[in-house]
Amino acid sequence: MLPEELETHAATQATPVASPLQIAQTLASDFALTAVERDFAGGTPKQERDALRASGLLSLVIPQAYGGLGANWVDTMQVVREIAKADSSIAHVFGFQHLMLATVRLFSQPAQWERWFTLTAQHQWFWGNALNPLDERTTVKAFNGWVEFSGRKSFCSGAIDSEMLIASGLRQADGQLLIAAVPTARSGITVIQDWDNIGQRQTDSGSVHFEKVRVEDSELLLDPGPLSTPFSCLRPLVAQLILTNIYLGIAEGAFADARQYSLGEMRPWQTSKVARVSEDPYVLSHYGDFWVGLESTRALADRAAQRLDEAWAQEAKLSEVTRGEVALCISAAKVQATRTGLDITSRMFEVTGSRATHAGLRLDRHWRNLRTHTLHDPLDYKIKELGEWALNKRFPEPTFYS
Repeated sequence: MLPEELETHAATQATPVASPLQIAQTLASDFALTAVERDFAGGTPKQERDALRASGLLSLVIPQAYGGLGANWVDTMQVVREIAKADSSIAHVFGFQHLMLATVRLFSQPAQWERWFTLTAQHQWFWGNALNPLDERTTVKAFNGWVEFSGRKSFCSGAIDSEMLIASGLRQADGQLLIAAVPTARSGITVIQDWDNIGQRQTDSGSVHFEKVRVEDSELLLDPGPLSTPFSCLRPLVAQLILTNIYLGIAEGAFADARQYSLGEMRPWQTSKVARVSEDPYVLSHYGDFWVGLESTRALADRAAQRLDEAWAQEAKLSEVTRGEVALCISAAKVQATRTGLDITSRMFEVTGSRATHAGLRLDRHWRNLRTHTLHDPLDYKIKELGEWALNKRFPEPTFYS
């Protein structure tokens, strides 16, 4: 090489490669700049979704052998949490990207998921969710070598602006749930932008309509299919842990906003006899409670992710007992994340004061986002499952939601 070429080569070699978490931190900083106005507007965060595409993070969990980044679940959950600090709607869609990829990995044969993984990594495909087995309005009619989906699905997070969908329907002949991976642009699929809730306003969790959509047998996730083996039963646990980290991210974001406002804007109460808010014993007490909640939730969430990674590595050798132990870890983390999050997003106004309720700040979005999400999986039933284990030593029964 010529001297100048050697210098260029050395400079290139010395340039550090950003980690997925560092990439997520950069994205989150950008997302935070427009989070308030986008919460007000609702709709599809197209620019932010494209930024995720360009970042390469859509293939975060795809093994390097198929062109992905090869991250484990510990690292993936930290990235989800980092994005949720800034914008929980985008974190929701991003987290579900990896839930959909986990679905095809767990429910289908290598000839299927290897192809989908490779194409996703090559083209940075976004995967949307139209599975929702509780919505039974979609039926499946069987033909020779293919099936036909017709009907409607609700709560289809991330379906808008996606390249692929995970969809489900009930087979007309026997009521069996069938799950498929299909291109979102396929003829007969209409994604409807009818999501207008108080929180999570940019998750595009509206409806998808199927009008005689042809699905090839090779696109059905039949082998091993859902809930058929302990390994395939990890799918709902992945979902629960993604939500746990979204909740934790919301709580951390609310804490950061509250702290900034307390230190920069809040005035000492007139009878407090302190010069600065940071000296008020009642304010300090609240922040102490917040910190204990966050620290305990972080510990439980990180432990659960480690246990999920250990179980994931066992694949077909995974036992029901080990799967059950992972389920307990994740349930405990999710309960704690829910309680801590709701506490902080509500009580944050006690340490920021009345001016913090100004509509332009939209600090209430933290509570609205968390409250909207947590209602989809009642906490009482999660605690009941933990009680069954604590008292009767019964593991949670695998379902699509636990």
